[in-house]
Amino acid sequence: MRAMARLERFFERLVERPSARLFRARLQPVQILRRIERAMEAERRVAGGRNLVPDRFRVRLNPADVAALGGLETMAEDLASGALRFARGHGYSVRDRPRVSLQADPTIGPGEIAVGSAFSPPGGDRQVAAADAGTRTFEVPVVRAPRVRLEIHEPRRAPRQLELGVQPMSIGRASDCDLVLVDGRVSRHHARLRPRDGVIVLTDLGSTNGTFVNDQRIAEVVLGEGDRIQVGETQLLVQRAAGDASARR
Repeated sequence: MRAMARLERFFERLVERPSARLFRARLQPVQILRRIERAMEAERRVAGGRNLVPDRFRVRLNPADVAALGGLETMAEDLASGALRFARGHGYSVRDRPRVSLQADPTIGPGEIAVGSAFSPPGGDRQVAAADAGTRTFEVPVVRAPRVRLEIHEPRRAPRQLELGVQPMSIGRASDCDLVLVDGRVSRHHARLRPRDGVIVLTDLGSTNGTFVNDQRIAEVVLGEGDRIQVGETQLLVQRAAGDASARR
């Protein structure tokens, strides 16, 4: 598990450091949350018949990224809440409610994220164990997402429109994708759109020719109204659906 996490982080650094240098893309909170989730997975252990994951996280960022993020206290609380939702959604146990600290570190490159994780002391285990004893019941969260419409421009085909619902939407040439594109430069499973914490997140799925937003290659990014997605020779324009006022950045 840890060896795979190190290997994954190595390839991430190969891709993300040049991207941050060339495009100076602004770091998104959802990227930090993804790293926290990976840290939870990497340090997961079995204790007392439960899958126990860390609940203390120290996130180190480049000072310029910290300054650009702003509102660190609120963001740290949101990230901690996201970590708790991730643990509950995967049936993992935590000894205490997750806590996140964000720190500026000049040794961290622009666009990079370093996450240190730890377990809170076992003394708090009794309260969590009592809350999680037996069959655990969680209220199913309502997926909050702006109503977004995609205007799809494929090569040699008439434009069409498709509205994104609350479920993830896979994009690619394969017939099992939610949005099937007739474009030879699009991978079979190219990218994915999904609502998350009130925003729409676009994730590249390791495509051959890459996924671009406003002419910048991305691995994962939060979308806003007016963004232009390029996959192969196909363009997807992000528009606000009629009657929705929440799809703006």
